[in-house]
Amino acid sequence: MNQNKLFNRTRWQLAISYAAVMGLILSLLGLGVYKAIAHAHWVAIDRELESVAGTLHDSLELKLQQPGRLEPIVKELLPNLRVIGVNGIKEQLPERHILSAINQSYYYTRLFNYSGKLIATAGAYPAELPQQFNSKHWQTITDKKGNIYHQISVSLHTQTQKDWGYFQVGRSLQDFNSYLSTVKLVLKLGLPTALILVGFSSWWLAGLAMKPIYSSYRQIQQFTADAAHELRTPLAASQATVESALLTPQLDEKEARETLRTIDRQNRRLTQLVADLLLLARMDNQALPSRAQLCCLNDIVSDLVEELAAMAIASQIALTSEIRVQQQLNVVGNSDQLYRLVANLIVNAIQYTPAGGKVTVILDCSHQEAIVQVQDTGIGMAVADLARIFDRFYRVNSDRSRNTGGSGLGLAIAQTIARAHRGSLSARSELGSGSTFLLRLPL
Repeated sequence: MNQNKLFNRTRWQLAISYAAVMGLILSLLGLGVYKAIAHAHWVAIDRELESVAGTLHDSLELKLQQPGRLEPIVKELLPNLRVIGVNGIKEQLPERHILSAINQSYYYTRLFNYSGKLIATAGAYPAELPQQFNSKHWQTITDKKGNIYHQISVSLHTQTQKDWGYFQVGRSLQDFNSYLSTVKLVLKLGLPTALILVGFSSWWLAGLAMKPIYSSYRQIQQFTADAAHELRTPLAASQATVESALLTPQLDEKEARETLRTIDRQNRRLTQLVADLLLLARMDNQALPSRAQLCCLNDIVSDLVEELAAMAIASQIALTSEIRVQQQLNVVGNSDQLYRLVANLIVNAIQYTPAGGKVTVILDCSHQEAIVQVQDTGIGMAVADLARIFDRFYRVNSDRSRNTGGSGLGLAIAQTIARAHRGSLSARSELGSGSTFLLRLPL
């Protein structure tokens, strides 16, 4: 297939198309995964900040007594509390469970009075953060070094519900950004790797998908060549007969009749060949036989044995039938097609059986199937020929000898009719020991 330019080019086009489509799908999928991961982490950070801020807010409001003033007990709630204007650092007290988040290296808190002046900081407070107060509930800010922080601001009140000021809880997004950078790196490395694998897979799958197409293409090529060969022979014979007659100065009545008989014989052969080809073409496009009806195989076998007895006698062959069932075997199908199917098998057996041989037609049934066997004591076939005997225009004789007659379509037509009737046709044979054709049809 790779040596055929048309199929090779088509295979490349299919592989590139598959890879492009899969690349687009994977890119969109990777972008969606990245966005989903970023959104999930961002939501988790917001909930975490809300939880920490809510816990500290409730704890602080229970301790505050005067607006803008930090009570000594507040220092016990917040670790590393630094009051603006005080040089010393309060010694850390034992950490409480509700404040465990503030003890993380990326959390900080800030306390502002009601006028927006910074009063104190706690936790891992970065000195590079802007000092001006912003009362927005959620803020994402950047320090002088480019580090990004996310914080939440809430208002504080005293025990008597007087406005005390504002309380901010924030955290560094360094770990968040590092995680997203890792995800980006994995996606950037994973996407090209996946595309390479998709490319190779697409090439292989394109070849796999095109194998039956290429096989059909080769069959069509072979069929066309064989049909041209079969049609050329009678046409050439007719042309030669006509030219010979034209070159004869005078034709008597006997010669003219002989010429016409030759042309008629070749025309009949052409007509039969064209009819066979049309039958195969119709049945290829027809899933079920037309004019389906109940057909009695007992009658078909008996009629054919009686009808072809003269042909068998002329070939000095004993043609017999063996009906192994007592009841009538009826199948649904086209009686004309089934008649031709069995006739082709019997005629084929007679043609390939030497004088003095025997052809037996057996009718039997098994497991809701009718079985028709055509056995002969003819020349048989080699194993290599068994795989191709149902191919169109195939003959066992490599020189395409016409001693047995026919165009090589008889078994192909029989196989096509069997399949159209949801049956099967097979053969077994040994060279020099005869052949057996086995037809199975659903009752």
